[in-house]
Amino acid sequence: MNPSNWRTYLVTQASLSGDRTTPELVRAAIDGGIDAVQLREKDTSARLRHDLGRELREMTAEAGVDLLVNDRLDIAQAIDADGVHVGQSDLPVDVARDLLGPDATVGCSTSTVADARAAEAAGADYLGVGAVYGTDSKDVDDGNDGVGPERIAAIADAVSIPIVGIGGITADNAGAVVEAGAAGVAVISEITAAPQPRVATEALADVVETTKSVATGEHGR
Repeated sequence: MNPSNWRTYLVTQASLSGDRTTPELVRAAIDGGIDAVQLREKDTSARLRHDLGRELREMTAEAGVDLLVNDRLDIAQAIDADGVHVGQSDLPVDVARDLLGPDATVGCSTSTVADARAAEAAGADYLGVGAVYGTDSKDVDDGNDGVGPERIAAIADAVSIPIVGIGGITADNAGAVVEAGAAGVAVISEITAAPQPRVATEALADVVETTKSVATGEHGR
């Protein structure tokens, strides 16, 4: 699937899952219509991430859902993932592209227009922009925590590749992120910590789809 067609994107984090396993949550998200899944789980060993990734690869491949791996190109290659997502402190985008080849999807986390332009020039297929509304899932400096839909709009104007907004996004505020120019939204706790992950995924996807339809003048046709 082309990143420009992603509406909802789940980033896994077992520490927010309660008594549910990551495969259970990913299955619920798939049933709810998720478009992409990123295997994150940075607090686990490479072996555990590999084994988990193999299980998620089987599930996502069967459902036609894109699977990406956070940072670890070796794991992405080992499990035949669709691609990798790197941050500003990870391997550079052009290195990831060289190692994974032209058919892989390479995403990059950005918070500024300058970083977004550099990632696009280096060969990124999409950008994860945030933290839009703030985040507790990873360390983000104060200047890039809670950048708001305004930063989404500024970056959307500066690049031609798809943007996925991330950071504190819920079904209640996702519409503003899409209105600002994001192709879709990426979430962790909105799905992972939800009492009913499938229902949460459906609600999020509905908001994104409705907002995109209104923006393109297709709503109600």
